[in-house]
Amino acid sequence: MAVLQLKYMGDPFLRKKAMEIEPDEIDSVMDKLIGDMIETMYTKDGVGLAAPQVGVGKRLIVYDNVEAGYQLDPQVLINPVIIEEEGSCRGEEGCLSIPEIKEMVERAERIVVRGLDREGGEVEIEATDMVARIIQHEVDHLDGILFVDLLGGVKKKLAVSRWKKVRKELEARQSA
Repeated sequence: MAVLQLKYMGDPFLRKKAMEIEPDEIDSVMDKLIGDMIETMYTKDGVGLAAPQVGVGKRLIVYDNVEAGYQLDPQVLINPVIIEEEGSCRGEEGCLSIPEIKEMVERAERIVVRGLDREGGEVEIEATDMVARIIQHEVDHLDGILFVDLLGGVKKKLAVSRWKKVRKELEARQSA
């Protein structure tokens, strides 16, 4: 497995709507991508990752079932669609594509999501609390939406401004 290069906010690729994955695309190449995405997510200390964040325009997310306690429990959803939402709660979010920026975001407290598993089998998952938040965040990536887009005007401007400073620091470190 390999750690993949992340796309950062400002890269136009993150704003593109990802394409559905056809059943015949669920093969050894897709399985390697899934393994690499899981490796990248954990190496970068994330709890979720969407394919567009690593430059792949496909409807694929990986996430950790954080409710499993201290053990790693990676999950995969291909072509996820949120079919039911209930309740509302605010919680802190960050993003591997916008490192060091965290903000409070409103999300559904409970969701039902339908998609395919790693082998292409149909699944329907009910998720609550943190896992529901992670799935919603990653599904947004598939539609070109970043969590800062969900913030109010002033909060969004402040978050974007902070990100620009962080990005300059990251670029300076990488070129040094």
